[in-house]
Amino acid sequence: MQVQRMAIPEVMLITPPRFADSRGWFSEAFNAAKFAEIGLAETFVQDNQSHSRKNVVRGLHCQIAPAVQGKLVRVLKGAIWDVAVDVRRGSPTYGQHVAAELSAENGAQFWVPGGFLHGFVALEDDTDVLYKVTAPYLREAERGVRWDDPTLAIPWPVRPGEAIVSDKDQVMPTLPSDETWFSL
Repeated sequence: MQVQRMAIPEVMLITPPRFADSRGWFSEAFNAAKFAEIGLAETFVQDNQSHSRKNVVRGLHCQIAPAVQGKLVRVLKGAIWDVAVDVRRGSPTYGQHVAAELSAENGAQFWVPGGFLHGFVALEDDTDVLYKVTAPYLREAERGVRWDDPTLAIPWPVRPGEAIVSDKDQVMPTLPSDETWFSL
């Protein structure tokens, strides 16, 4: 398994090996013992799946206590540009982001720990994303920030006029300078 720690080292890009032959390939996408060896000994309680067309932006979202979520994200079909933004109180990298391209072809997975906003843009039509989470969805614990917040300066690979964004995400606030808003 190839593990790349991002510029914010708690976020990891994990690429399990693929074993190919004349039939195609096989990959062990998740193995609790092997993930624990790389420092990811989380208990996943739910799998979520989304289907998006090109230029759909989902996020930036997180959950706060008592339902802080870590997410292990992978693409089953298509491709995304995946983003994690640090919103942990007192973190030296508060407000900074890291990003990676995930695709069905590259097989990479993105570990987004609790305390990070998460979002992505679909780079292809018919993109299917699967993510394992460490806590179930709890509406009262959900928080979010505008995907195009100018203070974050995320270089999304989609122009604002081409982005397809939900009504809910269009009215998200910008990142507060008061870190306690997230109460993580």
